[in-house]
Amino acid sequence: MSKELDLHGVKHEDVDRLVENFVLLNKPPLKIITGHSDKMPKLVRNVLDRHNIQWERWGFAVWRII
Repeated sequence: MSKELDLHGVKHEDVDRLVENFVLLNKPPLKIITGHSDKMPKLVRNVLDRHNIQWERWGFAVWRII
């Protein structure tokens, strides 16, 4: 079973730290739910790409860390 980070209701300014801690402190598979914000997926992708973490996007609001 994969761990999940739900970013609904999280302020954009907190996303970088939360996502970074989540992906660096947990082992895949992981799931990140971004919600329907246009900016949130970009923020998540920036963190994942910065750390060279492989990911898949499942639909509009779900990211799977593989």
